[in-house]
Amino acid sequence: MKELEYPFDSGDLLARRKILRRQLLEENVTRIPKKIAVLGGSTTNDIVDMLELFLLNYGIEPTFYQSEYGQYFEDALFPSQELRDFQPDIIWVHTTNRNIDRWPEPADSEEEAKQKFDSELIKFASVWEGLRQNFHCPIIQNNFEKPLFRLMGNRDCWDYRGRGRFVELLNSSFGEYARTHEGFYINDIDYLSADYGLREWSNPSYWNMYKYALCFDAIPYLAFSTANIIKSLYGKNKKALALDLDNTLWGGVVGDDGVEGIEIGQETGLAQTYYEFQSYLKQVSSLGIVLTVCSKNDYENAIAGLNHPEGVLRPEDFIVIKANWENKHQNIAQIAADLSILPEAIVFVDDNPAEREIVRSQLPGVAVPPMEEAESYITTLDRSGFFEVTVFSDDDLKRNDMYRKNVLRAAEIASFGDYDEYLRSLEMQAVIDDFLPVYLERITQLTNKSNQFNLTTRRYTPAEMEAVYHSDDYIRLYGKLTDKFGDNGVVSVVIGHKNGQVLDIDLWLMSCRVPKRNMEQAMLDTLVEKCREAGMTAIRGYYYPTPKNHMVEKLYETFGFTLLSADGDGNTVWELPVAGYENQNQVIAVSGNPQKEI
Repeated sequence: MKELEYPFDSGDLLARRKILRRQLLEENVTRIPKKIAVLGGSTTNDIVDMLELFLLNYGIEPTFYQSEYGQYFEDALFPSQELRDFQPDIIWVHTTNRNIDRWPEPADSEEEAKQKFDSELIKFASVWEGLRQNFHCPIIQNNFEKPLFRLMGNRDCWDYRGRGRFVELLNSSFGEYARTHEGFYINDIDYLSADYGLREWSNPSYWNMYKYALCFDAIPYLAFSTANIIKSLYGKNKKALALDLDNTLWGGVVGDDGVEGIEIGQETGLAQTYYEFQSYLKQVSSLGIVLTVCSKNDYENAIAGLNHPEGVLRPEDFIVIKANWENKHQNIAQIAADLSILPEAIVFVDDNPAEREIVRSQLPGVAVPPMEEAESYITTLDRSGFFEVTVFSDDDLKRNDMYRKNVLRAAEIASFGDYDEYLRSLEMQAVIDDFLPVYLERITQLTNKSNQFNLTTRRYTPAEMEAVYHSDDYIRLYGKLTDKFGDNGVVSVVIGHKNGQVLDIDLWLMSCRVPKRNMEQAMLDTLVEKCREAGMTAIRGYYYPTPKNHMVEKLYETFGFTLLSADGDGNTVWELPVAGYENQNQVIAVSGNPQKEI
């Protein structure tokens, strides 16, 4: 919904929230149901209303539990039966500097100030440990906004008695806890309040009258930030940028002005603006976000512009370059196909409002931010939360290289008349084995990102995956694939729980990076082998249709499973006897992991 995309009109959202909610719920879309507990140190009702809108727009349908006013501490350490029965999927501890009980005073000694700091940190750490003990789910914790006043002036930021320094130390300690504890995330209201404007954000009248720790108009910004963390945890981030060139990556039109006439570099203010935008995009790509070009241009002119000596980005920084005179929505659809991702995983960046509107109407899932002025390009992309980072693995660092090699693999297919011959030419090797601790983060990430080759689309939190890993009730497999072009990383996951002598498959997924490479056959071969070792007589598979996973609707049938049941919604159950099964993979050399104790 366009109204819920950054930059949004806070007043309009707050005034029309009921109408917008109704419109969102009337949309014919499939959403992930999630239960969210909001433990507030201040009033949370309107915040929850706005959070619901943003989550519905992200494809997540939330139900909420809200603590009584100011009861976050009690709910964490002594959960009510209502909260226990609610069994949240995510907990958000919405506290602010209004919930700091012991501030340093000018008369305090350094030791007394330290004792107050320790007391506050212990209080919040006990909240987190209580929640971790009682509820095995992700926790989102606000850090603190800066104090509204500085009693000591500029000295407040470094003196041990300064409130600014006190908040800075607490925020640093909160961040260290997040760094060292899986499934714990910081909602950075220190940044949000500074970006919004501290005087407005912390307007005391809203606290005094309504016990809101921030001004009313800032509520959508807080809710939007929290929604971005939640949608990232459940695999709703964007994966790629489709970038226009003229007046987007540089000033001017390269076909008309020539390379020497476009604005990029340090010579003018406008040139520097585009230089900084290219620098920002280069940093974005270092997170594993794929850069592509979608430009109405002659290819030669596009390459010449990207090779401008003062530019930051070069042709090799882009995995796909579509510089032609085709309609841009068609080029974006082809870019998605080239990358084996869905169009809705793409953000389209173009200065031309007409092009943006065409793409928005023809490809509704594609994000189309309003790129109005070059000076605001970075701010618009950065504040939109498209690439919110909650989990960052080694595979993310290598993702661009993996996509680039996939393009090379696709190009090589054309030189082979026989597809099996092509597969054998890739010299593929797979490690398929039980989970290892070193891969748990990546495995969890895959469960929340993979939508197309995913038979049940079950999502796992880090805590849930840890529980699966440590349980003897499951047979677990991860698959890591390499070939002559390089390492694809962990690309496939199977989780099955033992039900007597039958293994019920809870999850079977594969990354979109390796479709039609026989990896699914290799995973099944190993799964059957593990079932035999565990005394299982049959494997039972489940397919639950979604708008995105049609590609695996017939997977079990192609593997020789027998259909047991099907309902009117397309949900099917299949079974495969272990006895008599013959291996189906003929092109991948498979081994187990020799380093079992990693």
